[in-house]
Amino acid sequence: MFVEYDVIVVGAGHAGCEAAAAAANMGSRVLLVTMNMQTIAQMSCNPAMGGIAKGQIVREIDAMGGYSGIVSDKSMIQFRMLNRSKGPAMWSPRSQNDRMLFAATWREMLEQTPGVDFYQDMVRELIIEGEKVVGVVTGLGHSVRAKAVVVTSGTFLNGIIHIGEKQFGGGRVAEKAATGITEQLVSLGFESDRLKTGTPPRVDGRSLDYSKMEEQKGDDNIVGFSFAPVQKIRPEAQLSCHISYTNSTVHEILKTGFDRSPMYQGRIDGVGPRYCPSIEDKINRFADRDRHQLFVEPEGWNTVEIYVNGFSTSLPEEVQYEALRMVPGFESVRLFRPGYAIEYDYFPPTQLKYSLETRLISGLFFAGQINGTTGYEEAACQGLMAGINAHLYVREETPLILSRNEAYIGVLIDDLISKGTDEPYRMFTSRAEFRTLLRQDNADWRLTEKSYRLGLAEETRMHSLEKKKNEVAFITETCANESLEPSTINPYLDSLSSAPISEKQKLGKILLRPGVSLPGILENSPELKEKLSTIPPESLEQAEIQIKYARYIEKEEEMAQKLSQLDNLAIPGHMDYDRIPALSNEATQKFKKIRPATLGQASRISGVNPSDVQILLVYMGR
Repeated sequence: MFVEYDVIVVGAGHAGCEAAAAAANMGSRVLLVTMNMQTIAQMSCNPAMGGIAKGQIVREIDAMGGYSGIVSDKSMIQFRMLNRSKGPAMWSPRSQNDRMLFAATWREMLEQTPGVDFYQDMVRELIIEGEKVVGVVTGLGHSVRAKAVVVTSGTFLNGIIHIGEKQFGGGRVAEKAATGITEQLVSLGFESDRLKTGTPPRVDGRSLDYSKMEEQKGDDNIVGFSFAPVQKIRPEAQLSCHISYTNSTVHEILKTGFDRSPMYQGRIDGVGPRYCPSIEDKINRFADRDRHQLFVEPEGWNTVEIYVNGFSTSLPEEVQYEALRMVPGFESVRLFRPGYAIEYDYFPPTQLKYSLETRLISGLFFAGQINGTTGYEEAACQGLMAGINAHLYVREETPLILSRNEAYIGVLIDDLISKGTDEPYRMFTSRAEFRTLLRQDNADWRLTEKSYRLGLAEETRMHSLEKKKNEVAFITETCANESLEPSTINPYLDSLSSAPISEKQKLGKILLRPGVSLPGILENSPELKEKLSTIPPESLEQAEIQIKYARYIEKEEEMAQKLSQLDNLAIPGHMDYDRIPALSNEATQKFKKIRPATLGQASRISGVNPSDVQILLVYMGR
């Protein structure tokens, strides 16, 4: 019934979809196994992509030839570039999406990807021969063989849903949990633990009074995520989100349900996300605050369903309802379904190699929430890397490892492998030490050529990148050589309250002034505007950033070069740390557990001091 596949992907969430697409587009024959063909790429939580640091990840996925950016652009109902008031290293794209269109677009793209087969069933067991995975066994008893397996189980491994005092098995509301894999892997020597996440109520938008809320419109300039020429929504067609707030009355009603809360009554063992707490957790931890912000987000074009972002909860349904009615604009609210918490198994990611292959079983890869992360974007980028490396493993080629100075994806994976996580891991810009290098605008510049060499990014993307580089070089040269007369530029400088110039000055020098922009200069210089008239806005922006932040970029590149020297010093796999008595006890324990591949990785393990790294370096030299 089944052929032997190169790669089997278990689970069709964001990680599984990217893994299947990447492996297939590189030439592998892939089987994507999902428990429900109707929920491929389901947005289980909020109907949005991107955000702070997450938007950078989506752009990196797109630059690498993944699908998430294209799908997000095709299904968006609103777009905003966050943090525009800050420097470009902080700019983060975010889209509000049509939940159903997002999933439908993902499925359509996967079905049009040669080499991807589908099968609906649960995977209950992995087929292990020696210390190598060679396939899976499904719930219906089918044995399907493959050279590599990528497990992207999301919240389904022994998932338990909690609503007040009620609890029942499930990986998502109205969907059953997956069983068997955790128990098998633990019997093989893997370490597992439990995590928790949650989701807010969904409500009927027709029952809300938006006049009592703040309107949040989309941007007039829609940048999107994909570097490919994807047709995007028109600015005037965007749907608005709205903002409302809780109040002290809401908080008091919520507190009446604490005695039936699974979180406070100890029925939940898993640790929840620190940076996306439930509403009951927020009013408990931040008792001095008399209100919390709620984002009222539409679920799509053709539905009245509303996602109440900021109101995640597992309190009893009647408590949720009564509390919501006290929120301005929600006085007549009708619930579609209550919020709930879900608890699930994960495997601490220190058990993985940088390729996301497990250290205990060769050919077995983990991606997504099984590694302790939270968020569509974090899952999708892991799926992309696991799919790439599963294909390379099958071909017996060197895995692709992105470093911390190459991508937020590299930061995420390095954090997981080197430090592990005992709470749901979420990406922030503050986790990256090279934020000026890892901007959302230059993801194609950093990653597309690398992906093209792998055979993943299409040739058209390389042509677009080369064209962009040539355009940026032309703009940079123009700014270095062209001078502006005081009479030309002073009116513009005066409008910005910037000091006038008294003699001709190079365009590049003027551009370094605070508030001065290249488009602003061009509007005041007809000759320059004509000279650069064929240059698209994204290339103008890229050139301006490179000119304005040249010194900062240069410093970060120097720092990255110094740190990469440690990453180039490989630690022998057979290193016996017990024979290095000068190491601290904590460093010895961490090194034995994580088995760092390089001195750079060893230096980033929590609890390891610089002196431990120096001792290890001296010992290796001997």
